[in-house]
Amino acid sequence: MVDFKELWRYKDLLYFLTLRGIKARYAQSILGVAWAIIVPLFTTLVFTVVFGNLAEVDSDGMPYILFSYLALWPWNYFSGTLTESANSLIQNANMITKVYFPRMVLPLSAILSKLLDFTIAFVVLLVMLIYFGQMPGWGVLWLPLLLIQLLMCSLGIGMFLSALAVKYRDVKHALTFLVQLLLYAAPVVYSTSAVPDKFQSFYILNPMVGVIEGFRAAFLDRPMPWEWIWPGSIVAVILFIFGMFYFRRMERIFADVA
Repeated sequence: MVDFKELWRYKDLLYFLTLRGIKARYAQSILGVAWAIIVPLFTTLVFTVVFGNLAEVDSDGMPYILFSYLALWPWNYFSGTLTESANSLIQNANMITKVYFPRMVLPLSAILSKLLDFTIAFVVLLVMLIYFGQMPGWGVLWLPLLLIQLLMCSLGIGMFLSALAVKYRDVKHALTFLVQLLLYAAPVVYSTSAVPDKFQSFYILNPMVGVIEGFRAAFLDRPMPWEWIWPGSIVAVILFIFGMFYFRRMERIFADVA
């Protein structure tokens, strides 16, 4: 079982590693944290030109740039935390072999360090909402629930992949391809209405589908798509529990194979 009391005792280490992750990301960078604005914004512009203008993908009646950004905002956090947490054990192999601490602190710090980028991207979203004259609805009150689902999904998969990557280094190489593949398995560049009915019973099991559609509904003053959210939330809980217990099971061999 996971010893949450032990994790709490090492909260200072978690804070230090989170801060170190933020500093390392922007160390010796001219633009610094501005990259947290540039990357999602330019990606959104590319998606708008390619999918919104050239391919004319349906955006459910909203400006495609806003439609795309509201999906890229949570998606970039998910994909970033997935990569960071999956590589966290390998990147800190020296710490693992020299000193004892709860190994779960490493993927947790990777998850928390990306929250700065997530917050900065939120400020950009507010500017876009003002520009388009769009007021969020009461659905924003459900954002904490969507964030919990996003965190559980990210951390569950991240812990599983990080434990797997210690033993099988192929995970590190396959991760880039996996993230690109998952991008098109979520409604980032297209609407969920474009998914054929015969596939939707499987499609809704993707936790990111409910998160993305929930974010769009919250900030565009639309009814919350609970039919997309609750199946994904159940899967997110399962992924979190499975990832946590798999991580704990493999923890005993980390120092031997890291």
